[in-house]
Amino acid sequence: MGVVAFVVRSEYLCTMRIIFALIVSFLVFGMNTAGAQKRSRTPVYIVNGERMTEQQVKEIDPADIVDNQLLAIDEQIIAKYGNEASNGVVLITLRYDTPAMFVVDGIEQSYSNYIADRVKWTDTDGVARVIISLTVGEDGSIVATDVLEATDKRLLRRVQSAIEEAPRWQPALKSGKGVATEHLLRITLPKGRKMPREQVVRIRG
Repeated sequence: MGVVAFVVRSEYLCTMRIIFALIVSFLVFGMNTAGAQKRSRTPVYIVNGERMTEQQVKEIDPADIVDNQLLAIDEQIIAKYGNEASNGVVLITLRYDTPAMFVVDGIEQSYSNYIADRVKWTDTDGVARVIISLTVGEDGSIVATDVLEATDKRLLRRVQSAIEEAPRWQPALKSGKGVATEHLLRITLPKGRKMPREQVVRIRG
């Protein structure tokens, strides 16, 4: 029985992610001087007033960014942010104050791991992957908006069932009010296994 992956692509979202990745790359590498091109200089990232790493910034959905600024470097900026600020300071403002979190029994958890742990899938079922676009609503409820990839319909059905039974998220907040946010659920089972490339047939919408 052939395995087919069903893929629905959002061209706008993909384009936004690519543009944002290019912006981040420019900020990280584009500020090098001609005499220092061989060493990477990473700027200080301040997101909603909190310092973040470059990796954390790359994980931000571009649709959640409402403003970003590259500060001019002077003595005051370096005094405020430290010597790392000599590489640049990027201020990023998101459309929410605090991000959405999946919390169970008071502990923040990976939603993908939580769902995967509740799906019965053994080695005899073969290796399969599901990628689903999710919306966390203003009240923390979850809605699966798109199936981006599903290499096995059985796994897709079991993942969708686990999503329905999972606890609600803590929604992103802006001025104390819930804000809807977009997320991706990526699950490959059995855990630790990789998808053989030849098994994946992509159907583009």
